[in-house]
Amino acid sequence: MELSRLVFSLFIFCFNGFKCCLSDNNKRWKSYLSKITDATKNYKPCIQKNYSCHLSILKDDLMPFQNGISEGLMADTVHRGVGTHYQIIGHKLYREQSCMFLARCSGIEHFILKVIDRLPDLEVVINVRDYPQVPRWVQPVLPVLSFSKTSEYKDIMYPAWTFWEGGPAIWPIYPTGLGRWDLMRDDLNKSAAQWPWKKKITKGFFRGSRTSSERDPLILLSRESPDLVDAEYTKNQAWKSEKDTLGRPPAKEIPLVNHCEYKYLFNFRGVAASFRFKHLFLCGSLVFHIGEEWLEFFYPQLKPWVHYIPVKQDLSNISELLQFVKENDGVAKEIAMRGKKFILDHLRIEDIYFYWERLLTDFGKLLKYKPKRKSNYSQILSRPTRLEL
Repeated sequence: MELSRLVFSLFIFCFNGFKCCLSDNNKRWKSYLSKITDATKNYKPCIQKNYSCHLSILKDDLMPFQNGISEGLMADTVHRGVGTHYQIIGHKLYREQSCMFLARCSGIEHFILKVIDRLPDLEVVINVRDYPQVPRWVQPVLPVLSFSKTSEYKDIMYPAWTFWEGGPAIWPIYPTGLGRWDLMRDDLNKSAAQWPWKKKITKGFFRGSRTSSERDPLILLSRESPDLVDAEYTKNQAWKSEKDTLGRPPAKEIPLVNHCEYKYLFNFRGVAASFRFKHLFLCGSLVFHIGEEWLEFFYPQLKPWVHYIPVKQDLSNISELLQFVKENDGVAKEIAMRGKKFILDHLRIEDIYFYWERLLTDFGKLLKYKPKRKSNYSQILSRPTRLEL
C-alpha cells in the first residue's frame, strides 16, 4: 500500500514537473513564437498571375523618373561612366566597346537577347560592378540599372548576371561561376530530395570566404560550440595567410548541393547582396538571413519569420536563435518549407526573363526622345547555350 502511494506521488510530481518544463519552455520562446504567428497571419502570398509577384519593386525603382528621362540626362549618365551603355535599335542589341567584366555583361546580354523581339527602341546604362552607383543625394537621379542596393541608393534593380553566367567563380567547384539558375534549381531539388528534413544534420552550416568581418562571430561560435554550428572560412583571392581565415588554414570549398545535408544555413552579405541567398532555400533547409540592408529585386517579397529567420547584423542573437529552432523543430520545418516553396513558385527562370522584359519595356517608355544608334558600338549576338553547370 505504501509503495503504491509512493509511486502515485512520484507520478503526480513528474507530471506536474513536465507541465512546468513545458510552461517554462513556452515562456522562454514566447517572443519568437509570437513573431512567427503574427508574421504568418499578416502575410499575403504572391499570386502567380502574369508573373506579377515582383512588379511593385520595379514600379518603386522607376518612380523617380515618372516625368520622363531626357536625352541630356541619359548623355550625362553615359559620360559619368557609372555602367555599360547599351542600345536596342530595331530589335538588335548594341554595346559600347568596353565592359568592365565581360562575363557579367554576357550574363545580362543573354536575358536581353531572349526578349529583344518584344522590346521598343531604347538605350540604358547597366552597372555590372558589385556596388550601386546612385546615392540618394545625387540630383538629378541618374537612370542606372544595378543588381543590388540599399535604401541609401536610387539605382534601378535588375536580375543579376549570375542567373545565367558571370560568377562568382569558386575554385575548384564552380570555375566558371554559379550561373544557369535553371540547372542549379534542378540540382538543388535533387539534393533536397536526398536530404529530407528528418535526415538532415541538426546544426548550422556555413562555408564561404571572409568578404566581410561581419561573418567572424559565426566562425568563432563554431569553434566554441561545434555541436551547434559548423562554420569555416575558405580561401578567397585576397587570402595571404591564416590571419585572413582567423588563425586557421582555409577550409575546403563545399558545393551548394552538399549544404542540403544540414538543417540550418546562413546567408550573409558580401561586397553587396549575396548570390547564394536564393540557392539556400531550395535545399529545404531553414535559412538564417543576417542583416536587412542589402537587396536584390526579389528580396522584398520574402518575409522574415515567414520564409526565413532574421538575424541581427552583429550576430548577437545567433546562439539563442539556433537553440530556439532546435527546441521548436516543427516550427523551423514549416518556415523552411515556406521559403523553398516561394523560390520554386516565384523565382523560376521564366520569371527572370519576364522581369527583364517588363523592366526594359517600362524603362523605354520613359525616354522622352528616340535614341540614335552609335556607329562605333558593336552588335551583340546570341551565343551557344551551355547545357551544364
